[in-house]
Amino acid sequence: MESLIQFVQDEFVTKKEFPKFAAGDTITVYYEIAEGQKTRTQFFRGVVIQKKGTGTAQTFTIRKMSGTVGVERIFPMNLPALQKVEINKRGKVRRARIYYFRELTGKKARIKERRLKK
Repeated sequence: MESLIQFVQDEFVTKKEFPKFAAGDTITVYYEIAEGQKTRTQFFRGVVIQKKGTGTAQTFTIRKMSGTVGVERIFPMNLPALQKVEINKRGKVRRARIYYFRELTGKKARIKERRLKK
């Protein structure tokens, strides 16, 4: 049964190619919003809190500060409205899910930048 589900997902679900990113990275996600007859592109820039799931059920959570309020948004990887993902900064964190980041404010909320290998 599982192999049948996997076969259908591989054949019929269109997979989008996005750059590799992980928790701690600052990314910008561009997605389409339909307003009546028109569609427009909006972006959401923030720190990746977690990546979750596998295959077509994979999602990622992004957190940003809007004034003094923290805003989190969960995006499915195979969302048809997703247009592109840009990586702004690579973050150096020790965990795959950085929930502790929610409580941090000010200078404590900074994430060190990961140095790229040459």
